[in-house]
Amino acid sequence: MQTLDPAIREKIQEWLNGNYDEETKAIIREKLDQENYEELTDAFYKEMEFGTGGIRGIMGVGPNRVNKYTFGMATQGFSNFLLKNHPDEDIKVVIAHDCRNNSNSLARTVADIFSANGIHVYLFDSLRPTPELSFAIRELGCHGGVMLTASHNPKEYNGYKAYGPNGGQLVSPHDKQVMEEVQKINDVEEVNFDGVNEHIEMIGAEIDEKYIEALAALSVSPDAIERQKDLSIVFSPIHGTSGVLVPPAMERYGFENVSYVEEQMSFDGNFPTVEYPNPEEQEALSMALDKAKSIDAELVMATDPDADRVGIAVKDHHDDWTLLNGNQTGTLIINYMLDAWQKAGKLTGREYIVKTIVTSYLIDRIADHYNVTCYNTLTGFKYIGELMTRLEGTQQFIAGGEESYGYLIGEHVRDKDAIVSAVIIAEMAAFYKDKGSSLYETLLDIYEQYGYFRERLVSIYKKGREGAREIKKMLARYREQPPNELGGSEVVTIKDYQIQQEKDLRSGSATAIDLPKSNVLQFITEDGSMISVRPSGTEPKIKFYCSVNTDLESREEFEATTRRLEHKIDAIIEDLTQ
Repeated sequence: MQTLDPAIREKIQEWLNGNYDEETKAIIREKLDQENYEELTDAFYKEMEFGTGGIRGIMGVGPNRVNKYTFGMATQGFSNFLLKNHPDEDIKVVIAHDCRNNSNSLARTVADIFSANGIHVYLFDSLRPTPELSFAIRELGCHGGVMLTASHNPKEYNGYKAYGPNGGQLVSPHDKQVMEEVQKINDVEEVNFDGVNEHIEMIGAEIDEKYIEALAALSVSPDAIERQKDLSIVFSPIHGTSGVLVPPAMERYGFENVSYVEEQMSFDGNFPTVEYPNPEEQEALSMALDKAKSIDAELVMATDPDADRVGIAVKDHHDDWTLLNGNQTGTLIINYMLDAWQKAGKLTGREYIVKTIVTSYLIDRIADHYNVTCYNTLTGFKYIGELMTRLEGTQQFIAGGEESYGYLIGEHVRDKDAIVSAVIIAEMAAFYKDKGSSLYETLLDIYEQYGYFRERLVSIYKKGREGAREIKKMLARYREQPPNELGGSEVVTIKDYQIQQEKDLRSGSATAIDLPKSNVLQFITEDGSMISVRPSGTEPKIKFYCSVNTDLESREEFEATTRRLEHKIDAIIEDLTQ
């Protein structure tokens, strides 16, 4: 029979004797009475860590759970950082939350703690998307912000993302400085929970309007929308925050035939209609697709709970619905925006786009065609936001994105924005329909012009402490004994972002990689395939991003070429994992 480790029992007793509310203590006692030792062990065996991306975890009682005390200690640490770095300033922050269970009360707790530390808080009056938080930080001239969300994790989760004055998630060195301040909070007694109401200002509709105005200014094909305003679109927020802003944004853009999945328009942290609120998964779009089929729609879109990712489905050349992956949607957006800017005579040589190193290099080819700089950053949109801030005023950002379904068009925010993505994707569909084409046909046009890039992400889970060691060993092996050949093609270049070096295996020459250190390896083969390997930062798995490409001679060759490229990816994965 399982028993409690003495150290864990001691930690539980600290909570039972400490300055915690009676409801929390009652839940702990109930779990003790029920001898629910496995759950208590997981909840109390360690402190929840505040990492470079903030906090994300399962909600519940205990130091290794999301609750008002763990969020409270994080907020006190963030407050201390702000006070230390901005002395003699009137510090301001914005707080927003998504539809997650307990988010409303947790947001109020966070607001109270900031206010108790003399910081002026702008608190959204109800749930709002992540990109609107980023927008509000910049619009209101704030020193930082907090978004309460667990993105597309299951319903049991919640999270805390810290933002800087640029409207982007914290990056080095500030992310580590905040982590250090949070780690200094050793006791809940050090947290100032007693809010000061006069330091808390509620915001809402007025920021919504300014945000939607900013989106409206990004439209590049209003005439096409006017002619195709009855384009049949199905949209779902999957119970999340995009339900607040996508309807008015679509209306402002001029779309008059948008059908919403009513069952998923309710703001519900239990996500009752899906297994997993992730628009990267086909199951999450199943209700939207059913509705699209019933009304013969032309475009399907759905977003994750905090509205920073969007998944889309379109009709292919056989008139069957197909889900586009993140690389394909990003390619369409970049191609559309660059083409529109060129036709408008707005490309002056100062413009740029941004993507991550694991996002399709088809986008680099498109940028080359338009003579627009394409920057590649490490994985994580915070690096895109950081670059935008660095280049602001000297170069002009057009659009950017990453393969994990997150995109940004325009400079109004510094994070992924599924709201602007949704209206621009709808505009693209209207534009190409107006020309007698479609999003899918345009994608094939791109493949014919620039080459057919086929990508696949393969994740291998290695759970527990032993799994973490195994992942470490795998990466060490790839460094010590790199593959000579992958998928039948010689490996000619290795990029190791850990040592910031790119090596040409044929000449033996090495060049520096001008990006921060990161535990990522890239193998590039003679035929242009690229395989990126990295451990996940949030889950116990190792990721393989496989990209292969070839010429697409004609539309008739598309299916056969797809099969050939898929077989090649299979062979590459087998070579890497055998």
